[in-house]
Amino acid sequence: MPRAQESVWDYPRPPRLEKSDDPIEIEAGGRLIARTTRSYRCLETSHPPVYYLPPDAFAADVLQPARDGRGSWCEFKGPARYFDMLVDGGRIDRAAWRYPDPTPAFAPIRDWIAVYPSKMDACRVAGESVAPQEGDFYGGWITSWIAGPFKGGPGTMGW
Repeated sequence: MPRAQESVWDYPRPPRLEKSDDPIEIEAGGRLIARTTRSYRCLETSHPPVYYLPPDAFAADVLQPARDGRGSWCEFKGPARYFDMLVDGGRIDRAAWRYPDPTPAFAPIRDWIAVYPSKMDACRVAGESVAPQEGDFYGGWITSWIAGPFKGGPGTMGW
C-alpha cells in the first residue's frame, strides 16, 4: 500500500523524534553493514528525515571513531561525535555520527548512529532506495513519500 505523502514543511521546529519499525538497510564497501527494524526518525522543518539506528544494527567491524577527532554541535541535540567506516579495505571519513550526551528531548537516541546516505553505496527504508539530501551538512534520507523543497543545496542555507 502506498504511503501518505509527507511534506518537510509540515515537520516541526524544534525537531521531534518519531519511532519507526520500517526495515532499514545500509550498504557500504560492497556489503550490508547495518540492518534493523528499530530506528528513530528525526523530523525538522525543511529537512528530510534523518534515521538513527541502534549500535547493534551495525556490523561489529565497520565503525571507528573519526580519526580527525572533530565533533560538531546541534542547537537541539547537543554535541555530536563522528565515526569513520572501515569497509572493503578502505576508510570512509566522517560517514556517521552519534550524540553521546544529548539534550533531554533527544535522550532516546543517546549513542544511536546516523549515516550520511551520500557516503554509502545504498540506504533503504522499507525496501526503497533513498536519495541523499543535497549538500554535506545534513544527512537526510529522501524517499518517494517525502516532499520538499529541501534545505541543504546551494542557496538554501539562509532559509
